[in-house]
Amino acid sequence: MTNDEILAGLNDQWPPCVQLLGGHGTAYDQGRRELTMTYEAKPEHCHSGDIVQGGFITAMIDATMAYAVMGVKDGIEGIATLEIKVSFMAPGRPGPMTCRGWPVNMGRSIGHLEGDLRQGGRLIATSTTTVKLVRPKPAA
Repeated sequence: MTNDEILAGLNDQWPPCVQLLGGHGTAYDQGRRELTMTYEAKPEHCHSGDIVQGGFITAMIDATMAYAVMGVKDGIEGIATLEIKVSFMAPGRPGPMTCRGWPVNMGRSIGHLEGDLRQGGRLIATSTTTVKLVRPKPAA
């Protein structure tokens, strides 16, 4: 499959949580397994006036990192987040945001992923996560 075919496949199947955040894949690199997505932060995602609540930012980065791995169909049926760390660098505001996610290390059952989220070129947050790679059970 080409990068564009993988991206089209991802964009055809976003779950409701990604749709709620206005998520859309814009680029995929098979070689790096890197996914770039855009999100649309809305006033409904904010607290304290116009600051996007950190849980929504975390959800954007978490989804992008997970789907970066899910883009290539190589026996991984799903991903379960075991732990996630998000470092907030600046407040996010309503409007478009760009997020990237990529794997750092992929084992048989555990993966380590990284991601970042930017708004207007400004770094808003970075993340690292440890995930359980869900593979099909062998036939009995």
